[in-house]
Amino acid sequence: MSQQGIYINATCIIRHQSVDKNRQPVYAHEVPQADLQDFLRGLYDRFSGQYPKFHKMDLLSKLGWAATEILLQDMPMDQYAPEDTGVILANASSSLDTDEKYFDTVQEIASPALFVYTLPNIVIGEISIRHKFKGENAFFVAEQFDIPFVTGYAAQLLESGAVKAVVCGWVEQYHASHEAAFYLMETAPRGMALPFSAETAEKLYR
Repeated sequence: MSQQGIYINATCIIRHQSVDKNRQPVYAHEVPQADLQDFLRGLYDRFSGQYPKFHKMDLLSKLGWAATEILLQDMPMDQYAPEDTGVILANASSSLDTDEKYFDTVQEIASPALFVYTLPNIVIGEISIRHKFKGENAFFVAEQFDIPFVTGYAAQLLESGAVKAVVCGWVEQYHASHEAAFYLMETAPRGMALPFSAETAEKLYR
């Protein structure tokens, strides 16, 4: 059942080193089975301008950051005050990939650059800094992408008037395994302008 006055206006799905935007393929890495770092650098080169901080991020943050860049292309957010946009994300592995890399450095000299990323919600921080978002945010850890829960949480924020737009979804990365599925949900229609329902969000994910 759709919720009146809430729309899914854009989607971005990244998996198997390829990208779909609004259900259309927009990018596939030119080197099959390339290193994940190389794939994410390819996304940065293709979809972003100069943002030197990208190169210092861990892989999880790079994945979520790139997914947001693609999600919001042609969807300017400057119509909103900073506190009017929220970010709600989830994954299964938390920051385990970076935790392992950080633990390896502890044997000699602990790496502050890696320690910064030993919480999964840092990806929200990187997204928010980039886009100047200051609305409500949350990061959940679950065994699988619970689409009704994550998008439903976003819909509640929109219904309550706490925010006017939400970037929400799933951002999972562990070693080479990776998947991002992001939605832009808003109270005004534009872009895809699909009336929101959990069923619609699930169909867009498949």
